Amino acid sequence: MRIEIDLGSQTLALFGADDACIRRYSVSTAARGAGELNGSLCTPRGRHRIRARIGAGAPEGAVFRGRRPTGERWSRDFAAAHPGRDWVLTRILWLCGEESGRNRGGDVDSMRRFIYIHGTGDDQPMGVPRSHGCIRMRNRDLIELFELVAAGTIVDIRA
Repeated sequence: MRIEIDLGSQTLALFGADDACIRRYSVSTAARGAGELNGSLCTPRGRHRIRARIGAGAPEGAVFRGRRPTGERWSRDFAAAHPGRDWVLTRILWLCGEESGRNRGGDVDSMRRFIYIHGTGDDQPMGVPRSHGCIRMRNRDLIELFELVAAGTIVDIRA
């Protein structure tokens, strides 16, 4: 298995062992576009891998802070009561860069930047760059993807 994220089309494709695309999802990447620098709020490019899978068994809409469930569940009313929060919901696939100097190490380290594939509120559009650097997905899509991939799965992010 491998994942390919296309920033231009705002899609995530999952490829099986025979290199055939078995799933394709609409996603939302960084509003500021592609970039690797820490603090840029951009989505890093290049070869990554899933470093950790977080949230197995959590309910759909579970709210995470610092990679830990808060015990809260997202709803439109809950979101309206907490404006301005960057919602990390349902599951987290934490990415680690594989290319030294590009997305690994120093000021370009994707893992230290806390770059995830994660769920977001149902009120957020997919197919439109709106995140702060992460790859946002619909919660149900993320649950499906989470069950199909393992830690160590390669993730290529392309502009």
